[in-house]
Amino acid sequence: MYINPFVTSENSLLADKSFMSGQSEPSHANGTRLEWTDKMNGTLPSHLADITNVASRRCRRVYAHAHDFNINSISNNSDGETFLSGDDLRINVWNLDVRDQCFNIIDMKPKYMEDLTEVITSTEFHPFHCNLLAYSSSRGFIRLVDMRKSALCDHSVKILQDGGSRGPKTLFSEIITSISDMKYAMDGRHILSRDYMTLKVFSISMETSPVATYKIHEHLRPKLSKLYTNDAIFDKFDCCLNGDGLQFATGSYSNCLLIFSCGSENEDGITLEVRKSPNRKPTSQATTRPRRSSLSNLTREFYRQGQDSSENEISCNLKSMLLHLAWHPTHNLMFCWKQLVHVPCIKCHEED
Repeated sequence: MYINPFVTSENSLLADKSFMSGQSEPSHANGTRLEWTDKMNGTLPSHLADITNVASRRCRRVYAHAHDFNINSISNNSDGETFLSGDDLRINVWNLDVRDQCFNIIDMKPKYMEDLTEVITSTEFHPFHCNLLAYSSSRGFIRLVDMRKSALCDHSVKILQDGGSRGPKTLFSEIITSISDMKYAMDGRHILSRDYMTLKVFSISMETSPVATYKIHEHLRPKLSKLYTNDAIFDKFDCCLNGDGLQFATGSYSNCLLIFSCGSENEDGITLEVRKSPNRKPTSQATTRPRRSSLSNLTREFYRQGQDSSENEISCNLKSMLLHLAWHPTHNLMFCWKQLVHVPCIKCHEED
C-alpha cells in the first residue's frame, strides 16, 4: 500500500505543507528529509516499536491567499502531485510545486450572502482515483464529484443522503444533521460520516440511505435545547477508519472514544476513556466554551430567539470532549486530540 509522505496541517487562512520521508537519503525530487525528535514518553507494545520515533513537523512551503474563510479540510491526491484545500464555501486544488496559484473547482458562494443555504463542512480525495473527490455539507449531503466532467464541478455525479431519517422535525433538526466530518474507506466504495447524533456508513452505490447507522448522542436528544443554549450542539467531532475499513471510531464528551466493528451485533460498540495519565482522574476546569468562527453558525442568533434555557443538567462533561482523531493506516494505533492511544483488539476487549 502506498502511503503519501506529505503531512498536511491547516489553520485559519493558510494551507501548510510539511514534507517528511523516513529515509536518510532524499526519496523525492524536492530532496526532503525526515527530522527526528526524541522518543515518545512511555512504552508501546512490541509490535509498534518501529514507530516510537516521531517526526517533527517543520513548515517548508506555504500556500496562501486562496481562502477567505477558515480552512476545514486538506486532502492529498493519490497522484502524489496535487492536494486540495476546502473552506466553508470553496474547494481549491493545488500543485505541490506551485505555491501562488490554485484552481477553484467548487464555489458555493451566492451572489447575495442572505441567499446562503448550506456550507461545505469536509472534503476528501478518493483513495486511488485521482479524478474523484467527495465533500459534505451542513444539510447532511455527501456529494461525489468527478473532475473530468468540467473545470468547475458545479454538478455532482452522485448525492448520498439519509432519506429514511425518521422522527418529527424540530427546531434543531437541521443543526444535528449537519455532517461534521467524512472519510473514504480504503476500498473507495464506502464513506464514513459523522453528524452530531450519529455515525453513518454509506455505500457509493446506495444514494438514498446509509448501509449502517450507529447512535452516538441519542441520550442527549431530550437536552438539545440546553445544548443549543451553551453552544455544545455546534461541536464538530471527527471520525476515522482503520486500514482495512472494518473498524471505525469517533469521539464524544467526557473524553470518550467509541469504536465500532463492521458486521458486529454490538450496536453500542466499545467505549474507552482517553487520558494522558490512565491512573489520574480527570479534573473539570471552569473554562468558557470558545466561540466558533464558521459560516455554518451564522443562524444561531435567529434560532436562539424564544428558547427556554430551563433544562436539567446534562450528566456528561461537555467541557472535556474528544474532537479530533485519526487511525494509523497499518497499525492498531490512534491519534486522539494530541495523544497517542493504543487501541486494544475489539474481540479481546469484549471477552475480558
